Amino acid sequence: MDDHKPFILTSISFQVAFFFTIFCILFGFFWFNKEKTKKKKCCDCDCSKKISEEEEEEEEEGHKGYLNGGGEMPVRVTEGAGGGGGGGGSVSMMEQLVPEITTHALSYLDYPSLCRLSMTNSSMRKAANDDSAWKMLYHKDFTAEQDSVMPVNGWKAYYAATRAIMNINAEFFNIIRDRSVPGMGAFWLNADYVKCIHTSGEVFSGYDAVMESWQLTFNWGQGVAFQIRDVKTRVFTDIAWVTMKTYVDDPNSGPFNVTNVYEFHKGQWYLVHHHCSVILIGAEADQQNVFG
Repeated sequence: MDDHKPFILTSISFQVAFFFTIFCILFGFFWFNKEKTKKKKCCDCDCSKKISEEEEEEEEEGHKGYLNGGGEMPVRVTEGAGGGGGGGGSVSMMEQLVPEITTHALSYLDYPSLCRLSMTNSSMRKAANDDSAWKMLYHKDFTAEQDSVMPVNGWKAYYAATRAIMNINAEFFNIIRDRSVPGMGAFWLNADYVKCIHTSGEVFSGYDAVMESWQLTFNWGQGVAFQIRDVKTRVFTDIAWVTMKTYVDDPNSGPFNVTNVYEFHKGQWYLVHHHCSVILIGAEADQQNVFG
């Protein structure tokens, strides 16, 4: 029995040594991976932020060089973006374009198309909400006279406000075509300072007098067809005015200069002033003689 003791002790020593060796190997393996991960992981200081800012400055300098006619336009590619057949995300074509080219491309879109484009994805939404694109669309759809205007809420909001006034002003002429006194009554602000000047030159002041003038106008004679041209508007927070020319399908009448002034009350625009006067033939020449 005593002859087997050395063998048993040797077996136990071998097993202890074996497990200790395995433990050392595993411990070394995990320690190596931990140190490797630390090297890859950003530290707690601001060095990673500084590196990111330096990369953005380099990219901005590259864009400036490209716009000045030198070099190729730099493109930031996200990590994992494959060039040939590899997967991974990459920058879109819109993101690769400089802002000037993007704005010029969007200038060919109309109002509904630009709104639909903003609903596709984040990149398109950012491009479609660009203030320069809405300024160009405003000049194309309305007028270029207000190029020096600096809208408080941006050109997109100013475009929407102008479009709303234009639609309201078009409703005014629909009421005239329908010869609707109730419609005209709801269209005007019920106040004592509203004024209406018809083609006769007579001035009607106050809501009741203005409504009586429209009732007489609608009851007199038959309605004639007319066209509205050269519509221009200016919109502020609570007041807006619209100027236009009216051409009547009657050789013995018109054309007319028309001005409408609107005020914003309780979430709605109301007409407070209407002025219609005949455009005199040769009036511009007469004015030049008077003032020149």
